[in-house]
Amino acid sequence: MCSDRLVEGNQLFSSKILEQDPAYFEDLQAGQSPDYFVISCSDSRVSPSVISNSPLGTMFVHRNIANQVRKDDDSLAASLYYALVHLKVKKIIIKGHTGCGGVAAAQGGNEEPHLKGWIKGIKEGFSSQGYSADNDLQELVKANVKAQVEQMKNHPVYKEYGGNTEVAGYLFDLGSGKLEQLDV
Repeated sequence: MCSDRLVEGNQLFSSKILEQDPAYFEDLQAGQSPDYFVISCSDSRVSPSVISNSPLGTMFVHRNIANQVRKDDDSLAASLYYALVHLKVKKIIIKGHTGCGGVAAAQGGNEEPHLKGWIKGIKEGFSSQGYSADNDLQELVKANVKAQVEQMKNHPVYKEYGGNTEVAGYLFDLGSGKLEQLDV
C-alpha cells in the first residue's frame, strides 16, 4: 500500500467520522480510558478493533507474532503495566486466529535464525497444553491461546497489579469472520 493510499484512506476515515460527530477528534485528545487490553497476533488480517467493530479509544492493543505473553518481553511488560496501572482496563484479552502463521511455523519446525527463539516459545505454549506438532493446526492455535491466558495469569506484572482483572481467550475465524470466546 503506497503512502498516498494511506493518506486518502485517512481522509475518508476522518471525514466520515466528522460528519457523524464534529467533536469526535477533540474528544479523543482528552485522553483514553479503554475497557480492554488486547494481546493479538501481528497478522494483517486480524486487527482487533476492526474485527470487533470497536471505535477508537476502546482497546489498548499489543501485537506480536502468535499473540505471545512472555516474561522476557519488555514491550509487553510495559504495555501491561500501563494498561493495568494507568488505564485501569477492565479485561485482558488474548486473541488468536485460525491459520496462524506463527503457530504453523512452530508446528513445522521453522529454524530461521531471526524467528527461532520466538517460535520456540510458541511451541512451548502448545506443548504446555498437552499438544505436539502432530496435532491439527487449528487445535494448536486454540491451545496456544489457552497457554497465553495461563502465561498472562502468571506474568509478574499481572500478578502484582492485575488484581481482579479478568483474562480471557478469544479466537477469530478467518473463514467465517466470527469471534468466539474460548473456555480456559
